[in-house]
Amino acid sequence: MPSTSSGITAPIYIDTTKASIARVYDAFLNGKDNYEIDREVLRRVQQVAPEAATLAVDNRSFLIRATRFVAGQTGITQFLDCGSGLPTAENTHQVAQRIQPDSRVVYVDNDPVVLAHGRALLEENDRTHFSAADIFKPREVLRDEVVRKHLDFDEPIALFQLGTLHHYNGESPTTAEIMAEYVEALPSGSYVAISHFLDPGTEEHSAIARRMEETFLHSPMGSGRFATRAELLALFDGLELVEPGLVICADWWPDGPRLRKLDAVSHCIAGAIARKP
Repeated sequence: MPSTSSGITAPIYIDTTKASIARVYDAFLNGKDNYEIDREVLRRVQQVAPEAATLAVDNRSFLIRATRFVAGQTGITQFLDCGSGLPTAENTHQVAQRIQPDSRVVYVDNDPVVLAHGRALLEENDRTHFSAADIFKPREVLRDEVVRKHLDFDEPIALFQLGTLHHYNGESPTTAEIMAEYVEALPSGSYVAISHFLDPGTEEHSAIARRMEETFLHSPMGSGRFATRAELLALFDGLELVEPGLVICADWWPDGPRLRKLDAVSHCIAGAIARKP
């Protein structure tokens, strides 16, 4: 059976002939739970954008800062994290529970490798839980037994779609319609955090965004769309954006002054947090 870069043998029910979004993301973060087919995606994208791994690093850093903000500033103690991916350092529940120890996190992911390798690690205490629902089917997630058991929809919830929606390949519903269904179900006072690949619409960076998109879409993973700023703003319809609004992930409340120039790819992933009135 195929093995990962750490020598772990793949369970027979995991298809290692196809790239997995979770494993590719792990490869971008220099993790160990990925296979050759996943590293092939990384290599292809690096051919058109050598610093491509920065996409994943910026996204992960945004997740950490977003979780700190919600846990530290909003009073919310329940999180619905869509598309958990494989566990790394500083997962949502670890960041949130360090600030608010009673925070409850429900992770949602139906990737087989996450179900096989990640589930037990994510469910490491009695306030973290896991659902195998499809994050692109809001009704399925919102009606899921685990979600309903551990999250109180009469109280504000933090909904995360971080680095997920750009992997949606369907035409109907659209990503904006998917998010609208989630938002409608959230109580007033809830917060929504989204990060997404961005075509910045500039002469300097749009070309690299579209080259990466072309590579992602024609790689063994087959997904990874770069949206315009207007398309991303539509995902927050009916919500109140928190300062500084929709910006590249690296510019969303960075932890300190910037001493070095950003990689070009940092201009190709954006994020925002918004509140439901």
